[in-house]
Amino acid sequence: MHFHVLTLFPEMIEQGMNTSIMGRAIERGYISLKATDIRDYAANKHNKVDDTPYGGGAGMVMQAAPVYGAYEAVKEQIGYRPRVIYLTPQGSTFSQPMAEEFAREQDLVFLCGHYEGIDERVLEEIVTDYVSIGDYVLTGGELPAMVMMDAISRLVPGVLHNEASAEFESFQGNLLEHPHYSRPEVWHEKRVPEVLLSGHHANIEKWRREQSVIRTAERRPDLLEKADLSAKEKALADRCLAEKKLAFTQEV
Repeated sequence: MHFHVLTLFPEMIEQGMNTSIMGRAIERGYISLKATDIRDYAANKHNKVDDTPYGGGAGMVMQAAPVYGAYEAVKEQIGYRPRVIYLTPQGSTFSQPMAEEFAREQDLVFLCGHYEGIDERVLEEIVTDYVSIGDYVLTGGELPAMVMMDAISRLVPGVLHNEASAEFESFQGNLLEHPHYSRPEVWHEKRVPEVLLSGHHANIEKWRREQSVIRTAERRPDLLEKADLSAKEKALADRCLAEKKLAFTQEV
């Protein structure tokens, strides 16, 4: 997987991605990362890439030409027209299924905006995907780009030391992950569930599955509609939802 980031702050991307699991994945060649400075493609001696908006209004707008120049440089380097993701609160909300889809690409280009946005004409010409990480506004697209690259990288073979980690973590199968416990067995008078100490793998897997259903019902019930549940698991989820509704009613 090759990540290309078009940004005004390449050092922010490089520093953020060259640590922990992502840093090791880059070092070992499972993924690559290149941050391209859009300012390098400005057609003026001051490397200015923004101007006032036509029609008036507050703030500045990133100009089309420098963005397009940075994009063309990446396209020339890789030899084909890549998928370009523009990070914007107006886009589709990023999700695990979306991460899985993007992970199948060979190259991904992330376009990070700033100021009031980017000239619409260049967006129409180069962007293939408009993606948001939530209904809120950030200073720029760099943090969302890093969030997406982190999630996508975890799905690239070899990046995680334990390949099963990606397969069984939260949102796989539209269920949240089960609770985790480690030593000691008792902490602040709270014991590790006995089933996890039993060594009975079938019972452990059954408990984990049930806990995933319960946790999803309690914290993200919206996911249950797409989850593949047995009749017994659906009954468990319905019972949890009913208890949650009753508890809320009593509080009110």
